[in-house]
This record gives sequence, structure tokens and C-alpha cells, in this order.
Amino acid sequence: MILRNEDLDSQRCRPEFVSAMYEDLRWLGIHWDEGPDCGGGFAPYSQSERQRFYLEAWRILRDRGLIYPCTCSRKELSAIASAPNDGGDEPLYPGTCRNRRDAQTYESPRGVNWRFRVPDGETVSFADLKQGTQSYVVGGDFGDFVIWRRDDVPAYQLAVTVDDALMKITEVVRGADLLKSTARQILLFRALGYGLPAYYHCDLVRDETGMRMAKRHDSASIRAFRERGMTPEEVVREAERLSV
Repeated sequence: MILRNEDLDSQRCRPEFVSAMYEDLRWLGIHWDEGPDCGGGFAPYSQSERQRFYLEAWRILRDRGLIYPCTCSRKELSAIASAPNDGGDEPLYPGTCRNRRDAQTYESPRGVNWRFRVPDGETVSFADLKQGTQSYVVGGDFGDFVIWRRDDVPAYQLAVTVDDALMKITEVVRGADLLKSTARQILLFRALGYGLPAYYHCDLVRDETGMRMAKRHDSASIRAFRERGMTPEEVVREAERLSV
């Protein structure tokens, strides 16, 4: 098992949050088997320390003509975001910058958003070990997506694809809200010449009202359960109950 600290968003990831995560996971009985040696154990991988791997992937995609620089203004992107969409996913990019062919003039990704040019009309299908066969129509269910942000931060889709491949991940277990992201990542796996892991998208844990439990909703955390005096076994049972 590998623990990966996905800390690319410096505005939301703080050292105290990371330390609390490590402590809570160990208390819960979750231990990882690989990572940088920190003396007496392994430190988790941190994406903020892996920029060189993402940059190499960016160069490969650039050289193969599979990405393009997007110079749409924040105002234009805000207008796209305000258009009707399915609510839980990023809005469909209309392709304003899609026909640009000047990617090779950029020596680094800094300063503009970089989008992956999806193969319109293709159907991406995969067999999920929990949810069954999933299929998405490229260009309809999702469009050209960002793989590198203008503030010089690799986007989630690129970073996790590169990490899953280089860390030789065989099984990815995550929430069902990321099913469509898997279709995007499959395109990146293929474009970069990587083999695919197996996927298991579990049902989301919800509270008594049916709302998904998430940090932005101030949902109860492992730390909150600990402070109530619950044992690790009780926390696991509670999670199982809420996921039914």
C-alpha cells in the first residue's frame, strides 16, 4: 500500500493538516509500505516534490501534439463555468484555443493553461470492479481538459496518472464521483504509453440526510470521532454504516 499526499494546491494544503492526516491514519490502523525513508518508517510520497516527473510528461504530450496552450481569460472561463452542466463536473470547454499549433514554441508550461486535445466522438469504456462497465463519449461527456495550470501547477488529472504509472499502482480505489475522471485519465495513460491499473469506485459515504461527507461541508473527520472517544473499530463500523 502506498500513501500519496496530493498537496499541489498550496492554498489548501498546510503542514498541520498533513501531520494530522498521518497521525489519524496510523491511529486508525492504516500503514503504508513504501515511500521516502524517514528513519523508523516511510514518509508518504508528496506530489509537491515530484514536479520533475510531471514536467517530463508535459514535454512528451507537447512533442506529440496532444496538448495546446489555452490563453482564455478568467472572465471567459468564468462564463463557461456558469453555463448549464451536469453539476458535479467541470464545464465542457468550447474549444476556443483548440486549433492553436504553437505548443512547440513553449519551453515550459508556465503562464498559460494547457489542455489535452481529446479525440472527439470516441467512446472510452472500462470495467469498474464495483460499478460495472462504464462508458463515456469523448467530446460529449467531457471535452478538452486542463493538465497544467497557468500558475505552473500540474492539474490533478496529469499528476495522478503519472504517479499511478511510475509507482506501478495495480489497483485504484476511490469514490464513485471520480468515474468520469477515470475516463480522462485513461486517455492520458494511453497518450503517455502507460499500462492501466484496475479501478474500484466505491459508493460515497453519506450522512443521515443523504449528503456526501466532505471537508467543505464540515463533515465529521477521523479526528472528531477520536475526540468523541470512539475506537478505531467503531470508526470503521460507522463508515460502513454510512456507505450503505
